[in-house]
Amino acid sequence: MKVFFTLSVFLFLSIITTAQKISYHVSFPNAVHHEAEIEVTASGIAQKPAIFRMSRSSPGRYATHEFGKNVYNVVATDGAGKTITVNRTDGDVYEVPKHNGTVTVKYTLYGNYADGTYAGIDPESIHLNMPACFMWMKGMDEAPIEISFDIPKENKGVIATQLVPTAKPKTFTAPGLQYFMDSPTKIGDLKIRQWNISNPDGKNFTMRIALESDATDAQADELAAKVKKIVEEARAVFGEFPQYDHGTYTFIASVNPFVQGDGMEHRNSTMISIPLSSFYVAGILEVFSHEYFHNWNVERIRPKTLEPFNFEKSNMSNELWFAEGFTQYYGDLLLARAGLANESGHLFTVASLINTKLNTPGGKFYSPVQASNHAVFVDAAVSIDKNNYANMFSSYYPYGAAIALALDLEMQIRYHKTLDAYMQAMWKRFGKTEIPYTLSTMQETLASVTDVAFAADFFAKYINGHEAIDYESLLAKAGYQLRKANEGKAQLGVNTRTTDRGKFIISANTVKGTAAYEAGLDVDDEISKVDDLTVRNTNELNNYLSAKKPGDVILVHYKHRNTEKETRITLKEQPTLSIATFEQNGKEVNAEMKKIRDSWYTSQVKQ
Repeated sequence: MKVFFTLSVFLFLSIITTAQKISYHVSFPNAVHHEAEIEVTASGIAQKPAIFRMSRSSPGRYATHEFGKNVYNVVATDGAGKTITVNRTDGDVYEVPKHNGTVTVKYTLYGNYADGTYAGIDPESIHLNMPACFMWMKGMDEAPIEISFDIPKENKGVIATQLVPTAKPKTFTAPGLQYFMDSPTKIGDLKIRQWNISNPDGKNFTMRIALESDATDAQADELAAKVKKIVEEARAVFGEFPQYDHGTYTFIASVNPFVQGDGMEHRNSTMISIPLSSFYVAGILEVFSHEYFHNWNVERIRPKTLEPFNFEKSNMSNELWFAEGFTQYYGDLLLARAGLANESGHLFTVASLINTKLNTPGGKFYSPVQASNHAVFVDAAVSIDKNNYANMFSSYYPYGAAIALALDLEMQIRYHKTLDAYMQAMWKRFGKTEIPYTLSTMQETLASVTDVAFAADFFAKYINGHEAIDYESLLAKAGYQLRKANEGKAQLGVNTRTTDRGKFIISANTVKGTAAYEAGLDVDDEISKVDDLTVRNTNELNNYLSAKKPGDVILVHYKHRNTEKETRITLKEQPTLSIATFEQNGKEVNAEMKKIRDSWYTSQVKQ
């Protein structure tokens, strides 16, 4: 009897689980004022209180967000359409204490911020990032989802999404919550460009651009042609495309003045929003390149710290220096390989990465892991108090890219392999298998394409540690010289502005290692004189300093909290680094140097 009872319970629960379903219906009767009306129906609910909530984080964003603030007019009905009680138990949480197994929650959503995270609602353009828009029911993460749209008559009605289309008009499905929340949707006047791609196994996919812009047809064609080159260069890094779940990958791209600047990766699509008043292909390619590389790196090669994604809180990761930073490195590198960026432009970017590592306190005194951990506070997070990021944080995007640069050069010099070999190994071990990685398994994978001692040393010094990297020697092996951009020029080390009341103040935190920091000058201090010269604005200060040399001593008169002070400051040399070619200095470039350059500036696509 006990066995029979247990089996009966199991079968009963299986039936209940199978019957579970989530349905959304979205309409826009007041889209002119940025409102949507949303209904979410959960069926097959167990007989206990039903908890509905808005998310507090979004795929690709790691900090918490207050999506619940834009939800109001919340009511609930049961399966018979009868109004039932719904209680707000937290800012973004609603409880239906009693029901008959089916609950429909209706609410109004406000959305007027079209980017990679939030929603933008207008009669002509519907821009939906799902966590910002849709309540979901706790405990039904695996339930299949269906969503249908009533589109405003003013809207052209072209829909771009990675959700799965159905036979019913304007109706789509998702296998569960994780996929649904990862599926941004755009509805409007979209120009579609598409082409076929194929893998070595012969499987074909469709690549699509859905462009919301006033671009001409010729400009849309130009964008598609250049993105096609980027797509092929990305494939060449890994040797194959991912197996797109439903055969299609879509760039959902808004290039117009009505969006906010952003790019956000998703499993089979990306949401790109670029606020340009006039269409300019060259100026937007890096975003496409970066976001497409995420197809592999972070969408399928995923850190264990982000798997599964938790929509109820911030998502801290140890590995964003790799997930975002290495993607940042390749985003620029793919443009160079595709012939869409020249050498001088690429070297300017490389120099900026090196400056992040060598000339910022965040790069000098904190590890990439520590920078990654801080994403929960900086990734579009909102706070109103001042911070000390200038002295303790460097973005994991350029910081991680600087690490990628160093590893690329080290691998080429020591092992005659490019960084591609490491990315391919990470793909085969973690991406194709979709097994989440950790810092230790990343190190093991690096050892597999280099050696155990090198991988251990690299991770100890530059990933878990923050030792300086000898970029000068590394770049020399590629025929480049790292040098001071402003050699012999003095720097005080302050950002300044003149207030509306005519006060000349230090406008940002002074930075460790600068002359101003060491002399005790700080943000909001008011500078009145330098030596005997009264200074009232930034130009006057810079003009005076332009005649000075590193090592010169100046007397600065200033107020700190209305107290008159003065301090003698020894000026330092400007530390910014730049890169020159050996040819510019009359030096020869040998075959090994050319080989490294070719890995950057020659297409890796096998014809």
